[in-house]
Amino acid sequence: MLTNPQIAVAVVVVAAITLSCRIAPFVLLRGRAGSPLLAFLSQAMPLGVMIVLVAYTLDGLTPAPATWVPALAGIGTTAALHLWRRAIGLSLVGGTGIYVLLSLLMT
Repeated sequence: MLTNPQIAVAVVVVAAITLSCRIAPFVLLRGRAGSPLLAFLSQAMPLGVMIVLVAYTLDGLTPAPATWVPALAGIGTTAALHLWRRAIGLSLVGGTGIYVLLSLLMT
């Protein structure tokens, strides 16, 4: 069992690591706004992230409608919202909401 001082040290260490990971991209990329690599990544990363999310969603689907109906509805909702509004936050929250709602209703 950990003592209170050990727990406090663990929390401080985890907080410092988390803060460092959050600040590092801003510090490392300062002054590189015109970089061709960053321009490429800013174009390619959103599509790459969406492909990974779709692949993760489709992993483990079975022939049972309770698995594939929520997944396809969530993917379709995400795509439709993004094409309609071009807002990544809206499309991700909307698609995730539909997926979770249908998953809960179908189980």
